[in-house]
Amino acid sequence: MIRMALCVVVTSAATQMWAAGGATDFSGERGGAMAAVPVASVAADTSRVVDLDEVVVVAQPKENLRLRRQPLSSTVFTDKEMQRLGVHSLSRLSYYVPSFVVPAYGSRFTSSIYVRGIGSRSGDPAMGVYFDNIPLVNKSTYNRHFYMLDRVDVLRGPQGTLYGMNTEGGIVRMYSKNPMKYQGTDVSVSIGTGMAATTEVAHYHRPSKNFAFSAAAFYSGQRGFFDNTNLGEKADLSNEAGGRMRFVFTPNSRLTFDLTSDYQYVNQNAFPYGEYNSETGDFADPSTTFMNGYRRQMVNAGLSISYKWDALLLSLATGYQFLDDMMQMDQDYLPADYMRLEQMQKLNVLTQEVTLRSAGNGRWQHTSGAFFSYQWLHTDGPVYFGEAMNKQILSSMGMPPTVASAMTLTDNYVPGEFKTPQLNVGVYHESNFSIADRLMLTLGLRYDHQRVEINYDSYSHFLLGLNMPPRPAVSSHFRSVMQGGTAESYDQLLPKFALTYRISDDGSNVYATVSKGFRAGGYNLQMFSDIFKSEQSALGMKLMQLMKGDMTLTHTDAEYDNINRTITYKPEVSWNYELGAHLNLFGGKLHADASVYYTRISNQQLSVMAGNYGYGRMMVNAGKSSSCGVELALRGKAAADRLAWSATYSYTRSTFSQYSDSVKAADGSGNVLRNYEGNCVPFVPKHTFSVVADYSFMLSRDGFVKAITVGADVAGNGETYWDVANENSQKFYALLGAHVQFDLGKATVNIWGRNLTDTKYNTFLVNSSVDRVQRSFAQRGNPLQVGLDLSMHF
Repeated sequence: MIRMALCVVVTSAATQMWAAGGATDFSGERGGAMAAVPVASVAADTSRVVDLDEVVVVAQPKENLRLRRQPLSSTVFTDKEMQRLGVHSLSRLSYYVPSFVVPAYGSRFTSSIYVRGIGSRSGDPAMGVYFDNIPLVNKSTYNRHFYMLDRVDVLRGPQGTLYGMNTEGGIVRMYSKNPMKYQGTDVSVSIGTGMAATTEVAHYHRPSKNFAFSAAAFYSGQRGFFDNTNLGEKADLSNEAGGRMRFVFTPNSRLTFDLTSDYQYVNQNAFPYGEYNSETGDFADPSTTFMNGYRRQMVNAGLSISYKWDALLLSLATGYQFLDDMMQMDQDYLPADYMRLEQMQKLNVLTQEVTLRSAGNGRWQHTSGAFFSYQWLHTDGPVYFGEAMNKQILSSMGMPPTVASAMTLTDNYVPGEFKTPQLNVGVYHESNFSIADRLMLTLGLRYDHQRVEINYDSYSHFLLGLNMPPRPAVSSHFRSVMQGGTAESYDQLLPKFALTYRISDDGSNVYATVSKGFRAGGYNLQMFSDIFKSEQSALGMKLMQLMKGDMTLTHTDAEYDNINRTITYKPEVSWNYELGAHLNLFGGKLHADASVYYTRISNQQLSVMAGNYGYGRMMVNAGKSSSCGVELALRGKAAADRLAWSATYSYTRSTFSQYSDSVKAADGSGNVLRNYEGNCVPFVPKHTFSVVADYSFMLSRDGFVKAITVGADVAGNGETYWDVANENSQKFYALLGAHVQFDLGKATVNIWGRNLTDTKYNTFLVNSSVDRVQRSFAQRGNPLQVGLDLSMHF
């Protein structure tokens, strides 16, 4: 899909509109480190496009330079941009960022991020996410409702030196408005097709010179677009709500306390996967045995303390995350009852980071720090097998037809309780040396220690009955028990080397970067149900023994060793080589950001269907792969500053250089080895692009309508393969949007449309043979939508 940030053009009128909306002040060369540039001086300069990280100043505890002065690829979004584009999630945001894809998988349960060929549907994330400088450690907390944000940054490429584990593809940084700089009340109301409605309200107050606070809340819901034909309900009905508080206290000019807390709740019908015919392109509506659903409540809180000397800035950030959720999934997606999963998670995460960086303008700029996190995750994930699966298991036991017809299999389920604590410790340093007037050298190194552990208590249970008159009916309980655990520790050194050459006094530069990144290892919880199901299907030889009485299977040490190897996957490690440029052209009327990169990945983590039955997903290490690509982002202005436009494009070629696995032979005779060398890595689009344009008609400042802005955007994405064999794919597609915005001074009315051509496309596809028939099930993208937004500031 197209990815790119909408440009903001600063004219006198535009600046007044920002000021009316409460925009924060403008910064100078170093983000958050220098005094603000007066609004009047910026407004008078109508000959340049302002860097977006000049427009919104935020405190940066780790970085000395603005993003476009650093040797990395980045995209910045302001609150006004996100409002115009209707951005309320990472998925929507990703339409406008090169090489960055966050598909809408049908629920808030997960947020799979793919960037530059790195990412997977399950397991640990490929990118890190920070909220007000506090890390969100578990990706179950990533997929959240965006509201009343001040700015969002997307940094691509490994950020391991400063940000550590799970930032192999980059990081996303979200910032709320600082009540020390922004005061007033904001209200936003949105309605749209699918009976979608969103209400957001926030108040920012500064009762004294040294203290300020903000409070915000939201509600968002929709009836949905997809019908479950078997149940007669909307398969994507959703309701969510939440609130946020922020307190900022500055007892003096050097010391700052910043406390943030955020709560969000969601209750939704989920995973509206319908059968898809890849030959004809026909979709079927979802038709499951029961309604898939997801319910979650989560809390994120953080305390940041900073103290500034003349030449140093000390920052301490303490974070806490809590999550309590429940997912219900019909894993076969069919009206027949094969199997269903109920997964409940309780998560507690504690993080602590200490950072010391330079605060002056010397030739040596440096950052040092230490990071600690500990995650307590308790997962209760029982799998239930229904009547259709029980019949299939009975047929696989190899009994004579007369015996098989007299047998019954009931009460078949696999409870599972898993505790997976995780520890991460990191120590890091990064220095920027001005080794010449225009040349900067960046050197960084991080040591990261990760310990992952699993303790499991799971068993398989069913009741087998036999009724063959005149013999008396008999029934026996079968139980297979697995209780154990294992742990792994991993150590990583993450270096970074970069050169940046400033080619002009306006800030244009070129850079070269070499950096290393890694993604955490872990365990496959869904593998247990597959292991147990294989055991049940192999019971034919023990059937007579079972019919004599109850049976309980235990496992040997050798079997436990094999189980632990089966459920474990290793960390993914990558090396990224990048050349790029940040250019300010034509007197600052055009900003161009370009990069080319090559990435080598070892132990690539892939999300594949688990085991022999094609249900559930598991992580595997695929061996080696490589990615190379090009990214381009442009933004500028024209037509006497009335036209603001932006465009992005990326090309990604991500292929396996070493990967093979064992698959079932087509004739069912056994397994064969299949080699995927040269195949494209799944879920990674080859092309993404976006074009966004807004044309403003400035009317009388004394009139009811101050200005009218007409805008359009188009975003494209594809081709995307859905499996390692590259047998199923989503072809390239594009989505067209448009809006008309009326500036009423204290209020703004925006009439919008999305996917105006009603393009049919898939955001996800999975193959399943649970009923011994190869089928494809797809998550469809949303159809044409229209709506209206009303925003007010007073």
